[in-house]
Amino acid sequence: MRAAILHETGQDVLEVRDDVETVPVGPGTVRVRLHAAGLCHSDLSAMSGVLPQPAPFVPGHEGAGEIVEVGPDTPGRAVGDRVVLCWMPPCGSCPLCLRGETHLCTAGLRRLSVPGFRLGADGRPVYGFYSTGAFAEEVVVAADAVLEVPADLPYELAALVGCGVTTGFGAVVNTAGVEPGASVAVLGAGGVGVAAVQAARLCGAARITVVDPVASRRERAVALGATDALAPEELKSAARGLPAGGYDYVLEAVGRAQTVRAAYDATRRGGAVVVVGAGARDDLVSFNLGELFFNEKRILSSLYGGGDVARTAARVVELWRAGRFDLAGLVTHRVPLAGVNEAIAQMRDGTALRTVVTMD
Repeated sequence: MRAAILHETGQDVLEVRDDVETVPVGPGTVRVRLHAAGLCHSDLSAMSGVLPQPAPFVPGHEGAGEIVEVGPDTPGRAVGDRVVLCWMPPCGSCPLCLRGETHLCTAGLRRLSVPGFRLGADGRPVYGFYSTGAFAEEVVVAADAVLEVPADLPYELAALVGCGVTTGFGAVVNTAGVEPGASVAVLGAGGVGVAAVQAARLCGAARITVVDPVASRRERAVALGATDALAPEELKSAARGLPAGGYDYVLEAVGRAQTVRAAYDATRRGGAVVVVGAGARDDLVSFNLGELFFNEKRILSSLYGGGDVARTAARVVELWRAGRFDLAGLVTHRVPLAGVNEAIAQMRDGTALRTVVTMD
């Protein structure tokens, strides 16, 4: 089958090959024939080494398709099920899962060192990004690493629910708990940020400011629910001009120390900063103890939507079905698997909001 492979961490270009095989289906696993995959900035972060991932690997973790084979001892899954990939599935039995904090379970990440593909005549092992690998025509994953979705949800929209939309929506609804009438700023108008914009609108936020250096992305965010849009250099004065001297909630959807600091400065005293972007471990942000004590600003992080992933994803789907959440509006580009490098270039230069890679 075809798959896009990064051979070494730090390379910019993927090689699309047609001599790739998945590992065999075994107990507790399923084979998924993928129809669409979203390109997320986390894929680029894994390629560059910001996010840890053994190489060679198949990037992509926002994937949607249908189950075509079910391994033995795999209850609850059937051939024909329409599913999206879940890159961090909970085990259901660890202390965090038993506390209801299933999104913090790291059991699934222990599979990072288990190859999911074989390459070439010699069957060289290739990993799947975070045990998925959505830039492939098929993938074999653990049965708990898929979420079932309804048949009326198109594959290219379902793929976004696997990560970006669930992450942005959940950061607002689960982590921040935005209330009606609140003021919200979202730093970063990519797929995650614009999903957060829509969630803030659904929560009844009175003011939703999106901040991004790319004008076209700001315009798309306004079309999907932001009340105003700013270039990054305009944020400080806009925040100071608010009655409370800042926003009630500021969501950072970029993943850089500089923007986290800007988010903190734009938040009112007693407000909340929500860090959603996945940043590098050596990218340090500084706060002094005086401001932390005096301002009482809450600094929160939101991992994979900050709540039960399956439940959060299901809420997004129901809102989409009710016509209240625009999934199609997030997709700005569509490319075949052979064009994945073009999509990566568009994400790097900021022209794409969310690109869907199609396998059909």
